[in-house]
Amino acid sequence: MKNEIIIAGFGGQGVLSMGKILAYAALFEAKEVTWMPSYGPEQRGGTANVTVIVSDEPISSPILSQFDVAVILNQPSLDKFEPALKPGGTLIYDPYGISTPPQRSDLRIYTISAMDKAAEMDNVRAFNMLVLGGLLEVCPVSSTENVLRALHKTLPERHHHLIPLNEEALAMGRELIAKV
Repeated sequence: MKNEIIIAGFGGQGVLSMGKILAYAALFEAKEVTWMPSYGPEQRGGTANVTVIVSDEPISSPILSQFDVAVILNQPSLDKFEPALKPGGTLIYDPYGISTPPQRSDLRIYTISAMDKAAEMDNVRAFNMLVLGGLLEVCPVSSTENVLRALHKTLPERHHHLIPLNEEALAMGRELIAKV
């Protein structure tokens, strides 16, 4: 099993954090992992993406030109990464940041209205965990238990009081994701 995943959006949406949590969760399951963040000069508001590879076998290179899964949170990222998905790949996107929906017919496409749900929860900081929950529903790279362990590892201790909210957001994200 090998999953080559790109998560892309604007800085401040929790893109890099999602990738880091996913990578740690897979490490807890003794899988081979790479985590490779990329962002512009302005972390908050500029475009950001992270590549995560999770595999049962050693990973030869963290650099990818094609992906199995893309989680897309804005239009510039969709324009850039939709063509880089392998035929038969999975595309997950939040319609809130998309003006022109995906065009390819050879992909499994899902929407997750995470921004709307986060606003409804009155907590936009839950956005990335809603998206991560949706990703785990359609691409179970790691167990929820290990994602929560990874959250404890990556979240600064002063924010550990937010872990129950994040756990709730993960569960909601699993319910929010819908096949197009």
